[in-house]
Amino acid sequence: MAYDFDLFTIGAGSGGVRASRLAGKLGKRSALAEEWTVGGTCVHRGCIPKKFYVYAAHYAEDFADARAFGWDVEVKGFDWPRLVAAKKKELTRLEGLYGKGLADANVTLMRGRAVLEDAHTIRINDELVTAENILIATGGRPHVPAIPGAEHLITSDEIFDLPELPRRFVVVGAGYIALEFACILHGLGAEVTVVYRGQGVLRGFDDDVRAAVQEEMEAKGIRFVFNAVFEQIDKKADGLHIRLSNGDTLTADQALMAAGRQAHTKGLGAEKAGVTLDKGGAVVVDAFSRTSQKNIFAVGDVTNRVNLTPVAIHESMCLIETLFKDNPTKPDHADIATAVFTQPPVGTVGLTEAQARDKFGAADIYRARFRPLKHTISGRAERVLVKLVVDPASDRVVGAHMVGLDTPEIIQALAIAIKAGVTKSQFDATMAVHPTTAEELVLMYEKVS
Repeated sequence: MAYDFDLFTIGAGSGGVRASRLAGKLGKRSALAEEWTVGGTCVHRGCIPKKFYVYAAHYAEDFADARAFGWDVEVKGFDWPRLVAAKKKELTRLEGLYGKGLADANVTLMRGRAVLEDAHTIRINDELVTAENILIATGGRPHVPAIPGAEHLITSDEIFDLPELPRRFVVVGAGYIALEFACILHGLGAEVTVVYRGQGVLRGFDDDVRAAVQEEMEAKGIRFVFNAVFEQIDKKADGLHIRLSNGDTLTADQALMAAGRQAHTKGLGAEKAGVTLDKGGAVVVDAFSRTSQKNIFAVGDVTNRVNLTPVAIHESMCLIETLFKDNPTKPDHADIATAVFTQPPVGTVGLTEAQARDKFGAADIYRARFRPLKHTISGRAERVLVKLVVDPASDRVVGAHMVGLDTPEIIQALAIAIKAGVTKSQFDATMAVHPTTAEELVLMYEKVS
C-alpha cells in the first residue's frame, strides 16, 4: 500500500519535533501534527519559562549578598507583568526557530488535534492522512483531583501567565515541580506554604538530598505541612479558603496543584489503532519504543518511563536509528543526570545510597556539608551538600548527589564520568580546582561511617 507519509508524528514537543526533523533530513516523507503550539510543554509551560523565573527569583538574594561585597544596591521593587512579557517574547522567538527547523527539513506541519482511526490512518480536523509509521509524542498533562472547589486551583500550565504575583501562595505536592515553584514564588516575595500527603520532600531522591533541600527551604521561610491533603476550596472576598484533611484551613491568593502528571492520551484513538495503554493512560512500549501495534511507536512523557525533556529527545534519536538507518537502538535510561531548580538547586546522577545498598549489598559513602566561600562574606547560612556513592567491590562511583549553587552545571560534567565508569581512585587522583565548590568531589578521601 502507498502511504502519504513514511513517518507521521502526533505532538510537537521536544521528542516529536526531533524525530520529525531527523526523518525529514534523511529524505523521508515526514509530517507532524500539533493541536497547541510547536515546542510543547518544555518550551512553553515547563523547563524554559521555569528557568527564566528561577533566574528572576534569585535576584532578591543576589541583591542582598551584593551589599556584603561592597555594592550600594537600591531595589525599588519587582514588576511581575514585565517578567511575563519578557518570557512571552523569548518563547515566541523560540517557537519560530522550531518552525524554521521543521520547514528546513521539509516536514509537513499540520495544525489541529490528531486522532488515530486505525493503525495507519490519522484524522486531523476533517482531513484523513495515512502513514507507514506513526509516532505518538503527545506528552503529559497536570493531574487535578476531583475535590470540591477544584476549579479554583491552577496548574503549571497557567502559573507563568498569572495577571499578578500572588502575595499568599499554597503548593500541593513535594516533587521537583512543586518545590521549584515554591522557591520561585518565595524568591519573588510571596508567602509560601507547601502541602504534601506524605512525609518529606522529593520522594525517590537520595535521603541526604531530601533532608538538605527541606532544611534550606525551611530556613528561607517556606512552610511545610506534611501528611495532609486538600479537602475543599472556597473562594471568598479575602482569598481562597483551603480546608485540609488535618483540620487546618489555609488562606491564599493562589493555589497550585503540582501533585502529579498524566499521559495525554484521552481522545487519541489508541484503541482503534490497537495501541495498549496502561491503567494510568500511558502508552505501553517495548525496549525500542514500539507499541503493541508494530508500526506505531511512542516516546517521551506519554510513555511514563523517565519524564524528562532530554530523555524524550534521546528516545526519538534512537527511534530514527531503528526505523530509517538499519541500526536497531534501544534508549539507554541508566545514569540519567537531572537537576531540581530549587533555591539552592539539586544536581543528581546515578544510584541513591539506598538503591546502591539494595543492589550491591553494601555501599561506600563519601559526604561533605559545608558553607561555600561566597557566603563566608555574604553571611548567608546556606550550605552545600556533596555526596558520592561507591560500589565497594569495583570501586566504581555509581551515584553523585549535590545540593548548592551551580550544582546543575557541575552534575552535567560529572554524569559523563559516571557514565564512563569512573572509579573513586580516579576521583582521588584528580587535582582540585581551587577555590570552587566542585573541588570537594576530589577531596573526600575518608568514608562516612
